[in-house]
Order: sequence, then structure tokens, then C-alpha cells
Amino acid sequence: MSDTIHLNAEPRSDSGKGASRRLRHQGLVPAIVYGGDSDPVQISIPHNKIFHELEHETIYTQVIELQVGDLTEEVILRDLQRHPFKNKVMHADFFRIDKNKPIKIVVPIHLLNTEECAGVRTDGGMITQVVTEIEIISLPKDLPENLEVDVENLHLGETLHLSDIKMPEGVELTAMQNIEETEHDDHDLGVVSVVKTREEEVIEDEAPEAPEGEEGEVAEAGEGEAAEGDAGESEGEVSDKE
Repeated sequence: MSDTIHLNAEPRSDSGKGASRRLRHQGLVPAIVYGGDSDPVQISIPHNKIFHELEHETIYTQVIELQVGDLTEEVILRDLQRHPFKNKVMHADFFRIDKNKPIKIVVPIHLLNTEECAGVRTDGGMITQVVTEIEIISLPKDLPENLEVDVENLHLGETLHLSDIKMPEGVELTAMQNIEETEHDDHDLGVVSVVKTREEEVIEDEAPEAPEGEEGEVAEAGEGEAAEGDAGESEGEVSDKE
């Protein structure tokens, strides 16, 4: 895991759209902390600070030390609302965690060795990633920033599934928890495949079909008969002239 993220916040007593609007004008982001055995707490966070942390993908999969006044709590970022067209954060939800209790969180799936992929380098195909993120469950201390899938030995027409992902110790896929161990289970989704390129598909679609043997023979016979007929007419015309 990366270095711990620290965020400083201040408690707030006012709520509602008007109060949130005033906070945003002051360069603050309205937010809430909930979960655990404590009551939800309304807070505000400096916009520039949280906006800077959002540049790192790991903020969504990492434990955050949130200091609210004199109290520091460990939380994860559960939800984030952005402005529909401005580059601004509108609201954030933080969930309290317990170090001794597993939590569920969605993490991204990263592909390794895409340039060395056999299906691309030698088979002329292209990589298509179907699943880009997946929900996992683990203790907070075991949370990975992402899951990695190595595609170096993946050939054209082959697919890597969820069951092919090498899971870090203490981490499980929630989709695979309660299913029987079988290679063809509906929950064992395909994550990444190597497929034909669009150019290859177009070439195959446009390729002409070879005529069947019998039809070819009939066509040749017809042409022969027509040729004999033409020859006969030509001979007749010569005889008439003679």
C-alpha cells in the first residue's frame, strides 16, 4: 500500500443546500462521516486539498486518516460528487472502518505486459478488457491499491477470467465467494481477451465464396454448348454464301 493519506476537516452544524453553497463559495467541500458505532458527523474539507489527493487513483482504495478537530478517524472514501461540467468537487462521503473487520471495496484491474502479449505481437490480434474494476473483501490492512493481470502469454482467441487473477494474501473476490469450484461458472467472468482486429474481420467478410463443384461443371458445360452452337451458325453462314 502507498503512504497514508491525511485529510484535515472541520465539523459543521449547518446543513442543507444553502449551507453547502456557502461552503463552496469559501473554497470548502461539504462532506459527511458515517458508519461504525458513532453518529454521522457533518464536516467540511478544503477543496484544494481533496482535489489534489484525487489525482491519485489510490485514494479510492486506501485507508484515509481523517482529522476532525482533535479527533482522528480511519475512513475510506465511499462516494464523491463532482460538478457536471466544472472541475470541482461538490460533496464527499467517508465511511468509518474497524481494523478488525473486513470491508468491501471496488478496486481497479491493471493489465501487465500488454506490449509483450503473444496474441498481439505474434498473432496479430488486439487486447480487449471487459472488466476494469471489481469488488473485493479484506481487512483494512490488506487492501490492495489494484489487482494485476499478466497478459504476456495470452494468445488470439483466449480469455483470462476472474479465477485467473492472482489474489494478494487475505483478499477475496466477492463474486467468487459463494460459488462452487468449476471452470465454467457464470460468476467467473471473463476479464480480458485477445480478439481479431477490425481489419481482419472486414477482410474475411469481403472474401468471395468459391463456387461449388457441380455448379461449376454445369456452367462450363453450358458455355461449351453455346460455343458449339455459335460455331454451327458460323459454318452455316459460310455454306450459304458458297
